[in-house]
Amino acid sequence: MLREFTGKTSKNFPIPKTMKAWVLGNPNEIFLIDKPVEMPGKAEVLVKIDAVAICATDLDVISHGPPALIQGGLPFNKNFTPGHEYMGTVVALGPSVDEFDIGDRVTVEIHSGCGQCKRCRMGMYTSCHNYGLNYGDFDKGHRANGFTTDGGFKQFAINNINTLIKVPDDMSDEEATLVVTAGTTMYGLTELGGLIAGESLVVIGPGPIGLLGVSVAKALGAGPVILIGTRDSRLEIGKKLGADHILNIKREKDIVESVKSIVGKKGVDYVVECAGTEQALNDAIMMTNRGGKICLAAFPHDPVKINIPHMVINNIYMFGIRGEGKSATHRAMEFMKEKRFDAKLVHTHTFDLKDLPTALKYARERIDDAIKIVIKPWS
Repeated sequence: MLREFTGKTSKNFPIPKTMKAWVLGNPNEIFLIDKPVEMPGKAEVLVKIDAVAICATDLDVISHGPPALIQGGLPFNKNFTPGHEYMGTVVALGPSVDEFDIGDRVTVEIHSGCGQCKRCRMGMYTSCHNYGLNYGDFDKGHRANGFTTDGGFKQFAINNINTLIKVPDDMSDEEATLVVTAGTTMYGLTELGGLIAGESLVVIGPGPIGLLGVSVAKALGAGPVILIGTRDSRLEIGKKLGADHILNIKREKDIVESVKSIVGKKGVDYVVECAGTEQALNDAIMMTNRGGKICLAAFPHDPVKINIPHMVINNIYMFGIRGEGKSATHRAMEFMKEKRFDAKLVHTHTFDLKDLPTALKYARERIDDAIKIVIKPWS
């Protein structure tokens, strides 16, 4: 049952009764349907989605399910719309909302925690203890759009005001979708803590998070910043984004020794690991110096063996991150507003909403060297 709407709308932004939305059927099956447009509640707004980017995690959700958790289980055949990296225009305000105006351009964070568990009270809303408990009699107020509630592969979305960041007039829709990607790396570096100008950092894996990780690290003063990957084209983009050194692992006899030849035999201070393979994880451990820190920004699909004894003996710290917590997207937006780096370099393709299956194929198979693909719901 749709709740009665008591907020604000504007005749300048008419809101239809239904919208186009992709929903997930069986694994790797998506269907374009009409869905009702719901209206925002307290502390929420309705966003007309102007652009939504495809993330590698979207591919995991569509193919396998996790980390999506819908109605307490896998997301398949539950009328669920995936997609989480979107931006758009505020077209309706829920009751009590005065932090935003109708017509504001905004980009969004994924997570809005329940606000009442131990982790949310600490500001760790991406580690909300009530993750996924947002349905039926278990509605604890938690939302993670595209993971526990409907996402952005559609035309309208409801967002809590805590997940919104205003977009400057001179920033394109496509660039605004990348704030979450930059914010994820920003969050990783926040959790590692202690990064000061002149400390060395390696990024493994030149995907969107890794490439923008190079930019964020350089903006924070890391140096040298080394980018490791297997595709020369992506490594060259990393160089444009600020990498001091690029290493193609296919041409390096021993990648750990190659890194140490740059930073010194003691190893690197920080590693941001964005590949998620067993080999990359162990390389990260072996190239990190004593007391150094590793951020896991990607995850293997299966359990892996890593060199725990070396980590313990050398007092190496490893941190897992989930998304873009602790308002890191706000800090990333400030860097992007100030043109500290050009995030547009990782945007390679744009598709209409009706062509989402083709766009997903491009992303999954890296056709035409696709990196970040953006969908336009109103084209």
